[in-house]
Amino acid sequence: MKKQLLFLAMLLIPMVANAAFEIDGIYYKLTSGPNEAEVTSNPQGYTSSVVIPATITYDGAKYSVTSIGNYAFYNCTSLSSVTIPNSVNTIGEWAFCYCSSLTSVTIPYSVTTIGLAAFEGCSSLTSVTIPNSVTYIDDWAFYN
Repeated sequence: MKKQLLFLAMLLIPMVANAAFEIDGIYYKLTSGPNEAEVTSNPQGYTSSVVIPATITYDGAKYSVTSIGNYAFYNCTSLSSVTIPNSVNTIGEWAFCYCSSLTSVTIPYSVTTIGLAAFEGCSSLTSVTIPNSVTYIDDWAFYN
């Protein structure tokens, strides 16, 4: 019985460690990188303006926010602006897909990768600044 409980605990620990948590209205999960966190989706969606901090403190430890995860802001139709800090190096797949009220985005020099369909369907997006640091833009990143 003890072996079964230990086995079950070993299976659940990675799931708990990777669970999303909320700080000041933004949801994060820890990544496999050392002291790194990723912005993830909000179950209620994000609205209005979002300012992503460069670092967060969670459970007594400081983490650098290094990525915007896949689907993080997906279909947040009331999101009008987002400030991305210089700590972020990756914008994930479908990260801002169908954020139809998003009007402009400034991508910081730290970003090197923009994922598949990251800004697809952002029909109000009229201004995008992409720095020379971006070395990879996946398919359909700015489609529609």
